[in-house]
Amino acid sequence: MHGPDQPSAKRSLSRGERLIRLLGSVVDPRAWLHLLKIVNYYNYSHVRPLRELAIGIEPNISPDAVFSNPHHISIGDRVRLGSRCHLWAGRGSGRIVIGDDVLFGPEVMLTAASYRFNDGSPVTLQNMDEADIVIGDDVWLATRAVILPGVTIGNGAIVSANSVVREEVPAGAIVAGCPAKVVGQRS
Repeated sequence: MHGPDQPSAKRSLSRGERLIRLLGSVVDPRAWLHLLKIVNYYNYSHVRPLRELAIGIEPNISPDAVFSNPHHISIGDRVRLGSRCHLWAGRGSGRIVIGDDVLFGPEVMLTAASYRFNDGSPVTLQNMDEADIVIGDDVWLATRAVILPGVTIGNGAIVSANSVVREEVPAGAIVAGCPAKVVGQRS
C-alpha cells in the first residue's frame, strides 16, 4: 500500500484494454457529438474567417489559428502565423493591421477590444473599448506574446516570449516583460 510519502507508478494498459477503450469510444454517441462541436468551432473560428480576411501573397497560416471579426483584419505578404494564435478584432471599430514578413510564434494573442470592468455586472454584458492594433513590417512576435488594443509596433521590432504589450513599440526595439519594456535594439 502506498502512503502519502510513497511513490506510485502509473499502470500501463495492456493491448487488450486499449482495444476495449477504443471500441468503447467508437460506439459512444457523446464522442460523435463532441466531434460535431469541434467541427463547428473550427468552421466559425478558422475556415469561414479565412474567406473574409484581407490576406497578402504567400501567407503561412497555421490550421489552428483563430480569428474573430475577420472583416476588420488585414494580413500582409509572407506573414507566418504560428500554431494556436488568436487574432481578435473588435466588433465595431477595432482593426488589426499586420505588415509584411511578420513572424508569429505559437499562441500569440492580439485583441483589439477589451471589456470595461466598472460598468456593473456581469462583465460579459458590459461594453467593450476598442482600438486598432498596427504591426509594422519584419516584426517577430514570440511565443505567447499578448498585444492589447491601441498598440502600434514599429518595423523590425521584436516582442519576446510571454510579454504583454500595452504601449507603442518603436521601430527596431526589442521588448520584454509584463508590461513590456524596451530591453534592447535590433541591429
